[in-house]
Amino acid sequence: MNKIKPTAAELEILQILWKYKSATVKFVHQQINHKKNVGYTTTLKIMQNMAAKNIVKRELNGKSHVYIPVLKQEETQNILLNRFLETAFSGSASNLVMQVLGNHKTSKEELKQIKELIKKLDGGK
Repeated sequence: MNKIKPTAAELEILQILWKYKSATVKFVHQQINHKKNVGYTTTLKIMQNMAAKNIVKRELNGKSHVYIPVLKQEETQNILLNRFLETAFSGSASNLVMQVLGNHKTSKEELKQIKELIKKLDGGK
């Protein structure tokens, strides 16, 4: 398992790459700029650094470089969540869940899914 912990900017890029499976710097830059104004060279440099750190791999496709995520989404999220859980909640999953549910609007569908998960974890009771 890759223990690399991506930065916030790298995670933003990874979210795009996980969604689209692969992308050029231009495409990633356009996606990021829907939310905030970032320079193209900034996006390029971050993605080059990610390739150097083996977070993504870069392949030549015609005249363009296509970037593909090396880190798996679920694995990366688990590493980050575990680190956050340990540092912010002293390892208490219940404290994390109570904080999240208490501070954020949860839809009826999300609550239904949470209840189903609890039931499953409780042995179907």
